[in-house]
Amino acid sequence: MRFAVLLVCCVLLASCAAAHSPNASVDSLMSRYEGDGPGASLLVVRDGVPLVRRGYGFADLENRVPATPQTDYRLASVSKQFTAAAILLLAQDGKLSLDDRARQWLPALPPAADAITIAQLLSHQGGLVDYEDVMPADTRVPLRDKDVLDLMSATDHLYFAPGTSYRYSNGGYAMLALIVEKASGKRFQDFLRERIFLPLGMIHTLAYVKEGPAVPHRAFGYSEENGHWVRTDQSMTSSVLGDGGIYASIDDMARWDAALYDDRLLSESSRAAAFTPKTRTDDPTVEYGYGWRITGDSVWHSGETIGFRNVIVRYPDRHLTVILLTNRNDPEPYRTALAIAHLYL
Repeated sequence: MRFAVLLVCCVLLASCAAAHSPNASVDSLMSRYEGDGPGASLLVVRDGVPLVRRGYGFADLENRVPATPQTDYRLASVSKQFTAAAILLLAQDGKLSLDDRARQWLPALPPAADAITIAQLLSHQGGLVDYEDVMPADTRVPLRDKDVLDLMSATDHLYFAPGTSYRYSNGGYAMLALIVEKASGKRFQDFLRERIFLPLGMIHTLAYVKEGPAVPHRAFGYSEENGHWVRTDQSMTSSVLGDGGIYASIDDMARWDAALYDDRLLSESSRAAAFTPKTRTDDPTVEYGYGWRITGDSVWHSGETIGFRNVIVRYPDRHLTVILLTNRNDPEPYRTALAIAHLYL
């Protein structure tokens, strides 16, 4: 009888601990992604060990394909850290300098852009006009990076003198992708694949172009309209690669995260350059490096596009990272990722 009582007590204590464990709290925080709607994939990793690695909801509603750790989401602006890394790799190779003028590589840029450097494009200090604001309203063929350059070339003014202010610029990162092509002699998607994805074992990650390989485990984007989920997977800017065209899974992003702690890809000086604040942003709590936002002890970046909302939050000193990729227009995942991170800090 005494043994039975002890056993019941142990079971109750274990159940109580499980109910208050970080993992149980994670599921509560992720409850909006459960069920029959579009979903999410979540990774929490510390010291290279996954603490949470799972999918919620569906990657493809029409075909009832569940979201998993292998699901590939369009990263949107989370892609910018890879574009920045490509530039830093070429600087390591001696193929370009961050102090080079952008027009040295892209002479089609307007004269007003003459003083903009590559470093200023990386940190959103170039002042380029937002290409989304100058693209024709009747655009029916999705833009590519070269089309963004054409729009820039016809817009001979800036928001401010280069290096004097900050304004987030998708067009600046499209220009960086074109500079990668000029300096490397390779298509941007091929350079990423050969120099970043394959060396790190990110075999299912790609900068997606319609005529190229298919996305292997593709999530499709959705937006909620009048209480129903509608597929909203692509827009007229979804084919621009440099600012947001990469698809990846949380499993492949774990390999990327691991590579940011050592020299296997970027040198110590290149990593320091990426993670060192270069400018304040329009949020007084956030600074910007090269492809990364910097807030206190964390470096992070979100990505939002039609039908997708994503974020990666890294705490390098704690060796803790939270990656949350979703294929829906709501909710915005940054605060959820922070709440999850705080369970493990």
